[in-house]
Amino acid sequence: MTNTRQDAWTQDEDLLLTEIVLRQIREGGTQLAAFEEVGEKLSRSAAACGFRWNSYVRKQYKSAIEMAKAQRKKIRKQETEESAKPSKPSFESESQPEAGVPLTFHEVISFLKNYENSGSVADLKSENENLTKKINNLEQQIEKLQAEKETIHSNLKIIEEDYMMLIEMMERARNMAVLRDDERSRNGNLERA
Repeated sequence: MTNTRQDAWTQDEDLLLTEIVLRQIREGGTQLAAFEEVGEKLSRSAAACGFRWNSYVRKQYKSAIEMAKAQRKKIRKQETEESAKPSKPSFESESQPEAGVPLTFHEVISFLKNYENSGSVADLKSENENLTKKINNLEQQIEKLQAEKETIHSNLKIIEEDYMMLIEMMERARNMAVLRDDERSRNGNLERA
């Protein structure tokens, strides 16, 4: 965390604060974002920048603030006008119409006629058939692989069961060997006695 300054504001700092706040207003940003940006550059808190702006600097730049707001309004108006202008698609080539653009019936009919005559419908049909065949082949492969997987799983279960039986048999054999050794040692003790 950086240390925040608490000394007096200089004229250059006031100018930087003014410049950044006016830019944010023109670009449609918030004053809070401007205060945070200035705070980072001057090592001051955003709250200190906001207090300085509202208590002192803003009063000196009322006309500049109004100009920045007017510029923002003008920019927004231009952007909405540009986005509202429909661009007319060309149907003379094989290009497809743009989504969201209103079309007349004549434009749609001429586009469909050009599209049908271009031969791309036949190409699409043959491509569709090829893709359908590939899908069928892949589905068959999936079925074979699933059957193989099930076989492997069942074989694995059998092997696991056999392994467990083998371990059990080895445990019994070990226990029997221990019992025999115990009996021999008892018999040996009886013979000695």
